[in-house]
Amino acid sequence: MRALASSHRDRGKRKRNLRRLWITRVNAAARDNGISYNKLIEYLYKKKILLNRKILAQIAILDKFCFSTIIKNIITE
Repeated sequence: MRALASSHRDRGKRKRNLRRLWITRVNAAARDNGISYNKLIEYLYKKKILLNRKILAQIAILDKFCFSTIIKNIITE
């Protein structure tokens, strides 16, 4: 029973840790492009762009040019 409780607790903990990691990565990439994480998320919601934090973090790491293009497009429009 104790193993079940621990595994249940740790699954939730892993999800929280991954979300924190994604937010940290997106924040770092956004600040490199001159915008805060908070403003980036705000502009994404205003423009109704459906990119979650996991996808944003992957784009920020794997394709920095694409990430900066996304930021430029949501700010200028």
